[in-house]
Amino acid sequence: MRDGTPSYPPVGMPYDDFSMATMPLGDHLDELRKRLLLALLGLLPVLIVGMALGRRMLEWLLIPVRESLRQEDLVAQLQTISPAEAFYTYVKIALVFTVLVGSPWILYQLWRFIAPGLYASERRFAYLLAPMSMVLSITSVLFVFFVILPVVLTFFIQFGSSIGDQDPGIVERPPSLVLPTIPVLEGDPADLAPGEVWLNLRLKQIRVASGEPGEIHVLGSMLTGGSVVAQQYRLSEYVRMVLVMMLGFAVAFQLPVVVLLLGWAGIVTPKFLGKYRRHALLVLAIISAVLTPADPLSMILMAVPLYLLYELGILLLGVLKPGRVAGGFSDEDYGSAASDEEQRP
Repeated sequence: MRDGTPSYPPVGMPYDDFSMATMPLGDHLDELRKRLLLALLGLLPVLIVGMALGRRMLEWLLIPVRESLRQEDLVAQLQTISPAEAFYTYVKIALVFTVLVGSPWILYQLWRFIAPGLYASERRFAYLLAPMSMVLSITSVLFVFFVILPVVLTFFIQFGSSIGDQDPGIVERPPSLVLPTIPVLEGDPADLAPGEVWLNLRLKQIRVASGEPGEIHVLGSMLTGGSVVAQQYRLSEYVRMVLVMMLGFAVAFQLPVVVLLLGWAGIVTPKFLGKYRRHALLVLAIISAVLTPADPLSMILMAVPLYLLYELGILLLGVLKPGRVAGGFSDEDYGSAASDEEQRP
């Protein structure tokens, strides 16, 4: 405090209406504790929504693997090997949803904590980078879900299906043998009677109606191909793979933000970045190999957008010069002007 004036504005008070002063360590810790508490309290309603929508979000994440399995005429079903595995996976999805959706609120509280210590010109950089980072993160998640996952899953499923075929053995049919036949349908028929049997092509199951009239229960038996490898994926492992890929791509897609920060700090220039394009492409290819499975197609699908983002960063760095972003300063005198300005937050 200085002259009895608190170092931080009350919650809701605009910074322009507040006189900034030097903050003692005690006030600093009190403000940090308050912001952390507000951040956690703000996540509670998001967590409730996440728990309510967790099952639907889990079903949404399973769409790519189910579609890829159906395309290869395999059973579009995942398995669990413990009673609580499906529930734990559901909780994990809800928690990830809470962190992602609640991140703007968390960042806002962090911003309210650090903004009073920044000059007005410095805050302009954050106003530009924060929305850009959010858009890039959302784009990366959609790119993984609609582009990368179908390609990666198709590759691995086809590879697993190609590993050998079991020899069923061919025998002569006895003259008196009459093999039974069952109806082949794209779905389950309506108005079932107990004991009726049919083949459901959509589910790859032989289905049978069980129970009493009016209380029919349908049971199914999975059909598998002749491949030596049974493609029965574990639910928790698949969800973990998807979340790790989305996190990795979200970090990698921040490349334009990193380029801008390095450029504004004077570490790189557009001319320097353009000169070393080949080296950058090699580094991005290595990053793509780390963040994606080993198949070449997914590496290319990762490396190409990363390189385009690299070029976007060069373009933005040439347009958004630090002096212009700071508020009309020239690039030469930006550093001294920013250090000498005495503006209220």
